[in-house]
Amino acid sequence: MTDRHQTHESHEHEHTDDCGHVAIKHESHLDYLHDGHLHHMHQDHVDEHALVASAANPADCASGHACNAHEGSHRHDAQCGHESVPHADHVDYLVSGHLHNRHSDHCDNHGRLERA
Repeated sequence: MTDRHQTHESHEHEHTDDCGHVAIKHESHLDYLHDGHLHHMHQDHVDEHALVASAANPADCASGHACNAHEGSHRHDAQCGHESVPHADHVDYLVSGHLHNRHSDHCDNHGRLERA
């Protein structure tokens, strides 16, 4: 489970259904992907969340993932155009409903992530 009270400092934007950020289902609530963070509105502040490694969202190597959602030469990074998602001790990228993790010379599938 995530630490629900790790706050994101100096966050003036209020996340709502129409704020423009991708909303995802996380545990029993909604979080918003915003500039590489997973934000949860909590009363008068924003909590920082991250996906934990689990059976549904493993964090280990999947020995390569063949994905037809992008070309084989595509490499995930901060400028690749996919939403970044904090996951365990690294960052994954949301591609066609599942998490991709750049790993050496291949891409790992770290499970599905449902948009709200």
